[in-house]
Amino acid sequence: QVQLVESGGGLVQAGGSLRVSCVLSGRTFSNYAMGWFRQAPGKEREFVAAIIRSGGITYYSDSVKGRFTISRDNAKDIVYLQMNSLKPEDTAVYYCAAGPITYYNNGRSQYTTPRNYDYWGQGTQVTVSS
Repeated sequence: QVQLVESGGGLVQAGGSLRVSCVLSGRTFSNYAMGWFRQAPGKEREFVAAIIRSGGITYYSDSVKGRFTISRDNAKDIVYLQMNSLKPEDTAVYYCAAGPITYYNNGRSQYTTPRNYDYWGQGTQVTVSS
C-alpha cells in the first residue's frame, strides 16, 4: 500500500553529476518530510539531506553541503537529490525516507535521525570512480 521507489543511480566519474529521484505512493506526499541517507560498505548509515513538508527549508550534512541539492515537487509526489562535483567517497547506496516531522515542532536534529522516518525505499547504488 505504501511504496517508495528510487531511481537514477549509476556509475559516474569523479567531478561528474547525477540526480536520484524517489516517488511516494499510498500516502499523501505533502504530509511527510523527506530525507536522503546513504550507506557505504562497512560503514554506518549516515544522513545526507532533508527537506521539510512544504519544501521551503532544507538541511545538509557538512560533507555534501555546497555540492548536493535536495528538492521536492509536491504536485508530482517526487523528491530529488541533485549531486554535483561527485567524489569517490560519495560512493554508497542512497536511500530515500519519509517521516511525519514538522518544522515548527522539531529542530534540525530531528531530520537527521533515521528513527524519525517511517518509510524507506530499497536504495539505489551510486558509484563514483577516481
